Amino acid sequence: MKTKHSQQTLPEIGLPWLVVAELATWIGASFIWPLTSVYLNKRLGISLSVIGIVLFCNCAANMVGSTISGRLFDKFNPYPLIVGGMGLDALVLLAMAFFHGWPIYWFWLVCTGFLGGWNGALVNSIATSLKKYPGRYIFNILYFSQNLGVVIGTLIVGYLYDYSIHLLFIIASCLFLIGTVVALTKFRPIIAYHAERKEKQKSGQAPIKAEPMPKANFYMTLGFFITLGVTWLMYMNWESNLSVYMVSLGIPFHLYSTLWTINAGIIVVVQLILARFPGIFKSIYQQIFFGIFMFAVSWLTLIFAKTYPGFVLSMSILTLGESTAFSAIPAYVNDMSPYSSKGKYQGLTLVASGVGRAFGPLFGGTLIDLFGYKTMFVVASCGIFLCLIALIPLKAKLKDQVHYFR
Repeated sequence: MKTKHSQQTLPEIGLPWLVVAELATWIGASFIWPLTSVYLNKRLGISLSVIGIVLFCNCAANMVGSTISGRLFDKFNPYPLIVGGMGLDALVLLAMAFFHGWPIYWFWLVCTGFLGGWNGALVNSIATSLKKYPGRYIFNILYFSQNLGVVIGTLIVGYLYDYSIHLLFIIASCLFLIGTVVALTKFRPIIAYHAERKEKQKSGQAPIKAEPMPKANFYMTLGFFITLGVTWLMYMNWESNLSVYMVSLGIPFHLYSTLWTINAGIIVVVQLILARFPGIFKSIYQQIFFGIFMFAVSWLTLIFAKTYPGFVLSMSILTLGESTAFSAIPAYVNDMSPYSSKGKYQGLTLVASGVGRAFGPLFGGTLIDLFGYKTMFVVASCGIFLCLIALIPLKAKLKDQVHYFR
């Protein structure tokens, strides 16, 4: 097993400022996605099938944004890219405050999807430049920030939506403006990082073009990308088809919504524990494997869920898997990626999850229509278990061949 080390002699962005920017933008983003289906259907009279297409376009744009910005991070100065991305997102949300009819709302959702992917890949890529803390710690903290933003955003959005949708978009825009100001004033050290990177390329110390992963790294990472995509493919049914299932069992819709507050709350607690006790898992592999296993188990418990406590149990198990696996995979990809292509592979991480997010509701809905909910739960669990089973021998075969770039 080979390890490559890099030396950090330049000042770097303070992790707290990266957290503040991430928190502000995720609170703002959490104002938008929970209300989209309700707003389009109940206020604008758009059919659920059309809404499904709208959400697919949003996810597709997110993947495109992630791919482009990740590759640009490796080639160009990331500072104007992140400042411009957050600033444009603030402007789009401000425009939504005044123009949110149909079909312009569809256009704005595509824009926010693209910019969400753009900014997300850049923040993850910028995080790879920080050497003060271990990569796993940094990505745990960022994942904690994202979900704390979701907790705050989803708690507030219901009240704002009933009061004024204009005010909702204006506040969301202001939150992205805060992220823009933080990036503008506190992310300047990334300019020196890029300059040093370019200097190394000119002197021959670093490759001029983005260096691909070593073959063993690529195969191992591809296995995790496929697992991430399959996991999200199943997970998206919690955001779509499970609400219909719970209501059909006589469970009120507001209790379904409460599950997402429970979800985000558990994630915040788990991330705090992981940050305080990083040695709980002996390796990043153990953390990811544990999380994927919990995902698979959670779908099995849904087979027997008939009352609300059963769904709370299932969501809790799923959230334990989400909070451990999803925060560790970007850190793992960072370790596997050569220094000249870290942005590229961070972007591909978001693309892998984006593919699952885009097709999840359609896949689950079709399966449910043909065979019913319980069959869908079994397929979801078996699909995730199969990915896990495939990863174990893959790791055993490649563990002595991979190169780490830390």
